[in-house]
Amino acid sequence: MLLEVDNLTVEFHHGRRDVYCALNDVSLAVDDNEIVAVVGESGAGKSTLGRAVLGLVPVTSGTIRFEGHDITHASHEQRVELASSLQVVFQDPNSSLNPSRMIRSSLAEPLLHKGLTRPEMHQRVLAMLERIGLGAEAADRYPRQFSGGQRQRVAIARALMASPRLVICDEALSGLDLSVQAQIINLLLELRREFELALLFIGHDLNVVRHLAQRVFVLRNGQIVESGPTEQLFSHPADPYTVKLIEAIPVLNPRIERARLAEQIVNNSTEPAIVTSVEMPVGTKGPG
Repeated sequence: MLLEVDNLTVEFHHGRRDVYCALNDVSLAVDDNEIVAVVGESGAGKSTLGRAVLGLVPVTSGTIRFEGHDITHASHEQRVELASSLQVVFQDPNSSLNPSRMIRSSLAEPLLHKGLTRPEMHQRVLAMLERIGLGAEAADRYPRQFSGGQRQRVAIARALMASPRLVICDEALSGLDLSVQAQIINLLLELRREFELALLFIGHDLNVVRHLAQRVFVLRNGQIVESGPTEQLFSHPADPYTVKLIEAIPVLNPRIERARLAEQIVNNSTEPAIVTSVEMPVGTKGPG
């Protein structure tokens, strides 16, 4: 197993007595070349899970193993070594792209310790830019000169420069319009096959997850309430929370959507409806 998370608990302390449990006894695994999704409402603990794997938040208890090695409390030096195999794409591409640096510099940075010559790094950067559909001319431009979808393509390219085995996508499609989301989904699927990647996809849009992931873990209030193969989970959800998430997926027909929402208000008048993102365009590719 490539990534194993066992009984993970993450607590945040506010003052001496106040403790907020962001994750409570969470376990999941990601195999080689597999796409696993973690879904749930805002505040469910999804991003905390990703950040714990990346070493960005302290772990209270539990174990995180990557390639068979315990990385739960890895040191800074160990994390630097891990960066070649474990990468991340955040929701905001500016988190990984320095606005004052040309794209060529941002993409070349993960290669600086690979023992490559400058011409070799340059060729790899140009090849990656061609691969993500931006072209070699993008190398001498700045992040501000690209659209949001293009910047996210560059962020994905940067994550892949070091040839990682696992990429964590933390709400990587949020904020993009539907057509751009579909393009990025197809790009991720193509890159996953080409580079033999595993993806841990963290998000709240169930339509995106259904098109992208092979297995799904449903997170609620810091706990896994259900998991399973994607189509099985969508076709036969077992937990009431999962049922509500799926029922809350909007449809494109306005008349049907209005009727569905009206019925939901009547049936759940004492409980607020769960809101998810809009439907993916027809024709988006599924997992390969």
